[in-house]
Formats: sequence, structure tokens, C-alpha cells
Amino acid sequence: MTQQEILDSLKPICLCQGIRKKVFLKHLSNGVKTVKGLKNATGAGAGSCEGKRCTPRIQSLLEQNGD
Repeated sequence: MTQQEILDSLKPICLCQGIRKKVFLKHLSNGVKTVKGLKNATGAGAGSCEGKRCTPRIQSLLEQNGD
């Protein structure tokens, strides 16, 4: 893993809950392939914005990973 990949994995996806990209990538590699599934697995979307900020980031992450 390159330094840039490490830094990228530490970027927050869900700001309210403080959930980083690496957590979502772990669940993606374990077969979770939907926004709802990732939210359920990580707790994303349960913060004060109710998913308004993280949902587009999760959708983008799914698109980047070919799903």
C-alpha cells in the first residue's frame, strides 16, 4: 500500500460519526455492496445530518469500486 493509499483510507466518509473510508472499504471487500448495507454495517447516516453528507460519498465509493 502506497503512502497516498494510506492517507486516502483515513479520509472521513461520515463526518458526524467519524467513520473513515477504510471502514467502508473493509465492508465492501466483505461483500456489502449497497448504500443501505454500508450504512447498516458502519452506523453511517445515524448522526446529526441524518446521512445528508455521507450518502453521496458512499454512493461515490460504490461507483469507484464498480458496484
